[in-house]
Amino acid sequence: MQVIVFSKKLKQKDVPYIQELFDVLADFQINTYVYAPYLEVLKGVITFKRDVGVFEGYVDFSVKHFDYCITLGGDGTILEAITQVRDSKTPLLGINLGRLGFLATIEKKLIRDAITKLQRGMYRIEERRTLYLESNLPLFDDMPYALNDFTILKRDTSSMIIIHTYINGAYLNSYWADGIIVATPTGSTGYNLSCGGPIIFPGSGNFIITPVAPHNLNVRPIVMSDDAVISFEIEGRAENFLCTLDSRFETITAAHQLAVRKNGFGVRLVNLQDIDFLDTLRGKLNWGQDTRND
Repeated sequence: MQVIVFSKKLKQKDVPYIQELFDVLADFQINTYVYAPYLEVLKGVITFKRDVGVFEGYVDFSVKHFDYCITLGGDGTILEAITQVRDSKTPLLGINLGRLGFLATIEKKLIRDAITKLQRGMYRIEERRTLYLESNLPLFDDMPYALNDFTILKRDTSSMIIIHTYINGAYLNSYWADGIIVATPTGSTGYNLSCGGPIIFPGSGNFIITPVAPHNLNVRPIVMSDDAVISFEIEGRAENFLCTLDSRFETITAAHQLAVRKNGFGVRLVNLQDIDFLDTLRGKLNWGQDTRND
């Protein structure tokens, strides 16, 4: 078995857990490659009981086979890892060193148990759909896709913007708002949720359009099939606006004509046998708990 260990940052409080991960991988004789910038951070901090290789990025998939990509961090780390994994179909296993973690579901105290189950095949692979951004002007280089969401937002303290929105070429609405979110089911528990959008189960095959601070209070989030193509035209008093794909962003203008559709490839996530989406919802959102007298 060959795995990638991917992360971006190292916090001192996480060192014992990271050390445990590399110790467990060595104990199981798993060939381990570490994302190059992260390996530089680990040198002199982590003791490697077994030699590790270097993972430079997406191009390495053309010369090596990797069975899994293990991320260390939160959901943002998984979103970063996807820019390297891309369409390689390498499953991702997220170890949560962050906070909420709807994607990074493995608690750091369960690292040994998680790797043991991975080694024994005690898991299932879940396919998560991604969205693809089309633009009449170049945006996001060769990575115009997202697992969570696409947004158009006003910049800084500028006045609200108007986003003319179409579904399959038919006019839907002109959103007078601070912005708009198009979320996948995976992204429904992210920015979409904080803006009042619904939670959608993974695999339901939907997009969600959620306005950000809409001027008209009768404008509400809507859910549609992800077979739809959603297109946008933007206007406002400011010259520049913000466009995001997951945690990446670009500056756009009214000259940009944008459209979002289902991407040609998805992301594969490792779900261990004793963890499912319902467990994650209850645990992360504290559903079914009465803490009034705690």
